Amino acid sequence: MAVFVVGSNRAGRHGKGAALYAKKHFGAQQGIGEGRTGDAYAIPTKGERLELLEWHQIEPSIERFVEYARTHPHVTFHLTPVGTGLAGHSTEKLRVTLKRLGIPNNILLTASWVNDS
Repeated sequence: MAVFVVGSNRAGRHGKGAALYAKKHFGAQQGIGEGRTGDAYAIPTKGERLELLEWHQIEPSIERFVEYARTHPHVTFHLTPVGTGLAGHSTEKLRVTLKRLGIPNNILLTASWVNDS
C-alpha cells in the first residue's frame, strides 16, 4: 500500500498544488487538514485562513507524520517536499528536520525533490 504525503492547510481546503492532486487521485478529504484520509496524508503548512505558517509551527506536524509512518511499517509513504512550494520554505529546512527525526525506510522522497535545492 502506498500513501501520497502533501502539504495542506489547517482548514483542509485542498485547492492547489499537491494537495489538490491528492484530493483528485488519492482520496484526501476536504475539511481535514492534517493526517491520513484515503491514500493521502496531509501536513499543514498554512493556517485556517491560508496564512503561511512559520517553520516551528510546521515541525510538530512533520514529527507526527514520521511517528505515524514508524507505526505503519507495512505502508510506503511518498513524501513530497512539504512546505517548500506554496508555503515558501526552503527544502533545506525540511531536509534538516527529516535528518533530525531519522526517517524510517518506508518514507520515500518523491521525484519532485530532484529539482529542489
